[in-house]
Amino acid sequence: MVVVSVDRAYVYRFYPSKKKQEEALNRTLRLCCNLYNAALEERIWAHRSGVNLRYTTQANELPVLKESLPEYREIHSQVLQDVLRRLDRAFEAFFRRVKQKKGKAGFPRFKPKQRYRSFTYPQSGFELLPDGHIQLSRIGALRVFMHRKPAGKVKTLTLKRDRVGDWFVILVAELPDPAPRAQVVNPVGVDLGLEKLATLSTGECVEPPKYLRKAEKRLARAQRTLSRRRKGSGNRAKARLRVAKIHRKIERQRDDFVHKVSHTLAKRFDLIAFEDLNVEGMVRNNHFSKSMSDASWTKLVRYTSYKALSAGGRVVLVDPRGTSQVCFRCGVVVSKPLSARVHKCSNCGFRVDRDLNASLNILRKAVPAGGGEFTPVEMSPLPLPYEEGQALSLKQEAHGFSRGRTSLGSPPSM
Repeated sequence: MVVVSVDRAYVYRFYPSKKKQEEALNRTLRLCCNLYNAALEERIWAHRSGVNLRYTTQANELPVLKESLPEYREIHSQVLQDVLRRLDRAFEAFFRRVKQKKGKAGFPRFKPKQRYRSFTYPQSGFELLPDGHIQLSRIGALRVFMHRKPAGKVKTLTLKRDRVGDWFVILVAELPDPAPRAQVVNPVGVDLGLEKLATLSTGECVEPPKYLRKAEKRLARAQRTLSRRRKGSGNRAKARLRVAKIHRKIERQRDDFVHKVSHTLAKRFDLIAFEDLNVEGMVRNNHFSKSMSDASWTKLVRYTSYKALSAGGRVVLVDPRGTSQVCFRCGVVVSKPLSARVHKCSNCGFRVDRDLNASLNILRKAVPAGGGEFTPVEMSPLPLPYEEGQALSLKQEAHGFSRGRTSLGSPPSM
């Protein structure tokens, strides 16, 4: 019997215990950034000279680097190797995009110190202590707030400093893949959109929270203040920090909401079908790019995928062509502009919300079956496991949703 394993990441906040420890962390980041940029420059010059320079060659040069620059002796050897692997992965992704010929390939760029925020212990150099501390080679013991213990075997440890300056530990553990459910009895199709973040084939929907739109005025004021500050001044550093905190709050609100939606979907359904959308290409539309980025479609699909896998279900991606235009009942193409929010079929008289028709077509593509009858239902909010001041429970609805009764029936027969 072959046991398939999956990786899970656990993120913990930690506070450097001493000023000396924080200086060691920042110095490690700075030296790793310098190594990344130097290795990238070496690869560029090697390419111009007709030499094929790979990771192995650069990794073999690390002992020579430590002899000439003694400050690199203070960094664990595997941390330095991981910096070179990170550059190698960037080049592999670049060549893959060149072969795919989808938009700009994006050649690896030099990293400024503000944008190089993490370094990794890929195999060794760290130890989880029983008192909640993590012992790191060349840095010392970190006081980590482990709100839950990592399950499985810890493979890698990453230290990350966010844009505000707070530090986090990311542990990646290997877990056995849970056995999938024997039979799919409760599938659902999900249509992602802007007017409704998600429309389910059950008739339920999720309204977009629009956290970025709600914070636009506050963010614009902070950005105007930042633009007026003189570069290099202390006031500019404070203004930059205020902007970073607003962006971080928006990101955390969005992540929290998407986690709750994905949790609800993964817990309720055996199979969840999404459209295989080219989100990267769609956000190039200047009219909808901000709303699409705020909706976090890619995050919702990714979070739902790994949560469904843990619950024994699965996520499938279907071809998006025709899901909005094809009539679910009779299969006739009913062309309509994006502004038309109701599907009206002139052939069979089927009338239903446009997004609900699309979600039903998505479900049919994921679970092909005969064309069954479907009675249109009223759109209702999807109950999420959250309410202010309450424990997580599927009986509670998300803050901001109406408290009316919802239809929690099974998907319509097809």
